[in-house]
Amino acid sequence: MQVALYLTLGRLLLGPLFLICYLYHFHLGISLIFLPYLLLILLFISELSDFLDGFLARKWDQVTELGKVLDPMADSIARISVFFTFTQGVIQLPLLLIFVFFYRDAIISTLRTICALRGVALAARKSGKIKAIVQAASTFAIILLMIPFTLGKISLQTLQWSSLWIASLASLYTVLSGAEYIYRNLQYIRRVWSKS
Repeated sequence: MQVALYLTLGRLLLGPLFLICYLYHFHLGISLIFLPYLLLILLFISELSDFLDGFLARKWDQVTELGKVLDPMADSIARISVFFTFTQGVIQLPLLLIFVFFYRDAIISTLRTICALRGVALAARKSGKIKAIVQAASTFAIILLMIPFTLGKISLQTLQWSSLWIASLASLYTVLSGAEYIYRNLQYIRRVWSKS
């Protein structure tokens, strides 16, 4: 198996590991003060693997059909897993807000799959890449906010409200990018729909 695919599959395992460390840090002997730094490391590894798998696949000519399917799926699962994790513990993001990320990716993935089965390839949009950056930056920002919280510099309420605003802005752009994707590919979607 190609190195790029190993990196992609490895990224799928980081989501559960992130959740376990976040929720059960006390049982694992991880102090609350050290926890944000550990989460930052896990998140950095996940985002780095996202960059490396695509870079190595192109450099070593290892781009495969399986990789084209698994890579965006792994990205989506990894980032949404982190946001779902933040609905628990000290962050307490509203679950309904996180469903925005889930449904956007599910709808776009379904559209792309249906169109592909009908012989129409829907190209990725720049807004989708920006969406990934915005979501990643949001998760980093939320974890960084945990550092002054664990040091007693900000209150729990400040941490939760700030995290809510950060995640809300990310969800807003997520919706806009999904709408832009559908709008730009509407003629292809209609063509496939008419054949159904």
